[in-house]
Amino acid sequence: MKVTLVQMNVGIDPADNIAAAERLIGQAVDQERPDLIVLPECFTFFGGTAETQRAAGEVCPGGAGYEMLAGMARRHGVYIHGGSLTEAKGEQRFNTSFVFDRSGKEVASYRKIHMFRITAPDGTVYDESKVYTPGTQVVTYDLDGITVGCAICYDLRFPELFRALVDAGAEVVVLPAAFTLQTGKEHWEPLLRARAIETQCYVVAPGQEGRYEEDGETLYTYGHSLVVDPWGGVIACRPLGEGLVSARIDRAAIERARRLIPLATHRRM
Repeated sequence: MKVTLVQMNVGIDPADNIAAAERLIGQAVDQERPDLIVLPECFTFFGGTAETQRAAGEVCPGGAGYEMLAGMARRHGVYIHGGSLTEAKGEQRFNTSFVFDRSGKEVASYRKIHMFRITAPDGTVYDESKVYTPGTQVVTYDLDGITVGCAICYDLRFPELFRALVDAGAEVVVLPAAFTLQTGKEHWEPLLRARAIETQCYVVAPGQEGRYEEDGETLYTYGHSLVVDPWGGVIACRPLGEGLVSARIDRAAIERARRLIPLATHRRM
């Protein structure tokens, strides 16, 4: 199975962001011929204020981002894991990944469980809970016989979620992100590799990269979209800039890692 990650710099114009995602999906199909295309977190809108973030929410199905993803999956006969977008459900907003199969049918939706609420070393405050309601469900889906687990960005810091995904059969975990530049420099790759090693899964992590504006401040996302294999090796990376990076998922590598260190039979807790 071939997977292509899309790295984007997302701003506050949903139409521009959706058009950019559509263009990059088209490039991925033309250049890489993948089985699965994965977008970054919040690919339709990023930055602004809590009010504009809430206003950018889509009722799904029916929203512009949602329908673009479904249409592109159907047109190109490819699975698309739509990073995440702001899903509007009544007064609530969820940070939600939607996944579409080769016919454009929705096969999974995952609402981000863990809300990013920190004060960074430079004093910048991040608080997703001002906009989003946390999800509660562990979600997997089948992709041509491979079980894929869903996570988003800050979920990376909670190994219990990844353990639950493995218990649900996951062999690959997809984690779209918009990791901050400050935390990304020290934590992004080590955490991704740790989650891959301890779960013996592939971890597929496309990110946003570059400058954006939020609450009047100029901030940066880290990029460095990665694919990590079940032994913990980085097998694909796009450090900076908008574009694509691809890798192949080999089930034999999953089986080999789990055979060499049989964690599933050694667990006692």
